Amino acid sequence: MTKEEKMAWAIKQLQDKYDELGMLPAKSDFDAVTLSRIKAFLGPWPRALESAGLKEKKETPKKTAHKRKTRL
Repeated sequence: MTKEEKMAWAIKQLQDKYDELGMLPAKSDFDAVTLSRIKAFLGPWPRALESAGLKEKKETPKKTAHKRKTRL
């Protein structure tokens, strides 16, 4: 199975569960083996939901360099 096929399988699992439940699937909605495969193929749970198109990608704020305050 290629990487693309693995990702497609994981995405299909998430989308099918969403269709079945009518809401975002939780990790507890999957058995341990399926859950571990989904996370292995798509990454952490929030990223997996984003990859499946079930959750909007959260914009992360850019890190800014903190200026050190000098004491007088």
